[in-house]
Amino acid sequence: MNSNRAYLLDWSDQGRIAPERLREAFEHAGVLPDASGWRRFLDRVLLFMGVVLLASGVIFFFAFNWQDLGRYARFALVEAPIVAGLVLVWRLGVDSISGKAAVLFVALLTGALLALVGQTYQTGADTYELFAAWALAILPWVLVARFTPLWIVWLALVNLAVSLYFSTFGLFWGMVFAPEKLLWLLFGLNTLALVIWEGCAAVGIDWLRERWSVRILATAGGGLITALGIWDVLDWRTSSHWGAPAWCAWIGAAYFMYRHWVRDVFVLAGGVLSVIVMVAVLMAKGMSSVNADGFLLIGMAVIGMSAAGGYWLKQVATGEDA
Repeated sequence: MNSNRAYLLDWSDQGRIAPERLREAFEHAGVLPDASGWRRFLDRVLLFMGVVLLASGVIFFFAFNWQDLGRYARFALVEAPIVAGLVLVWRLGVDSISGKAAVLFVALLTGALLALVGQTYQTGADTYELFAAWALAILPWVLVARFTPLWIVWLALVNLAVSLYFSTFGLFWGMVFAPEKLLWLLFGLNTLALVIWEGCAAVGIDWLRERWSVRILATAGGGLITALGIWDVLDWRTSSHWGAPAWCAWIGAAYFMYRHWVRDVFVLAGGVLSVIVMVAVLMAKGMSSVNADGFLLIGMAVIGMSAAGGYWLKQVATGEDA
């Protein structure tokens, strides 16, 4: 469905489909969901919401009743659902949507089990070790399941482990700890994941073609590089001086990537927002003192840029911006 939409947008760019008939083409190609598509979507949303809530319920139940439960009862309360989930995966198959939901359930409870081990036996491990061990423990399931939400959960765990490691130690590979270095590391991690994801999708791995996951990674990378660019603008003396140039490179790469190669209006909208934020920060930095007149000027500039950006995004979405 997503590939059909991309093809139709490309044809519209080439003038083979009139802009006013693009929606009609979407309807004939089955890009727009029908009633059965909406029912299937709602079924899946409710299924995975139920899985997440069930896993959360198990965690909060034994946490709330911690004092009333013995050691064996606590472990049984977590391990029994994990075993049941693995049995479901075996019976339903990892390729079925129910089997993937069961894998997600087991992966979430694995973190609860590791936390329970650390709390019960007082291992003295740092918090980052919990998330690192959690990501390592579920990695085989993540690889086997070929399930996009599970990969996003795994990447979130890796990001948390890296962030907490920096919060725990003052040195990292001989470098004095600084928040800017953490931002650079997270930016590199998420951008690398985005590049690999897009590359794998481009070579034909179908389950990686879901655009919502790419948009999450692009949002994370764009937000981090925007923060680094702002850091350069507001604190040039202590910054690495690479944030602003890297931000310019990111905006340019995102434009060519998601405007000309894989059209994605969501990522382009994030780029427009990033540009608006950077321009507003530059205007505020350039003023000796931001008074009422300065705030008015910045506000008017933001409104103007937002209107221009919205108009351009509409042109891109309808295929009129060749």
